[in-house]
Amino acid sequence: MNQIRKRRLEELIREEISRMITFGEIKDPRVSTFLSITRVEAAQDGSHARVWVSSLDDSEVSIDAAIAGLTHAAGFIQALLARRVRLRLTPVLTFVPDRGIKEEFEITEKLKGLLK
Repeated sequence: MNQIRKRRLEELIREEISRMITFGEIKDPRVSTFLSITRVEAAQDGSHARVWVSSLDDSEVSIDAAIAGLTHAAGFIQALLARRVRLRLTPVLTFVPDRGIKEEFEITEKLKGLLK
């Protein structure tokens, strides 16, 4: 798969999963609408995809619970994805917590403290 097609696939997967979360199609109570899909990284052949998930909640427990909920619902998400997006091969999804936004915020706060 060439790079342009791979990027389109990644963006399409990100948009569809975000839409599922936003509209509450995933009924697991651990998956809140405050989750955001920050990026998707697909394998070169499109058989697997890593999905990075970030939460607007501050607690570490909520993101870990959300990842557990998404992992539990991965089969359902893949089935919806296969119905909505015409692909030869629907990728197997792996959900990973993205703590980058929180770490960036903490670094920014530390830098603000140094400038005072």
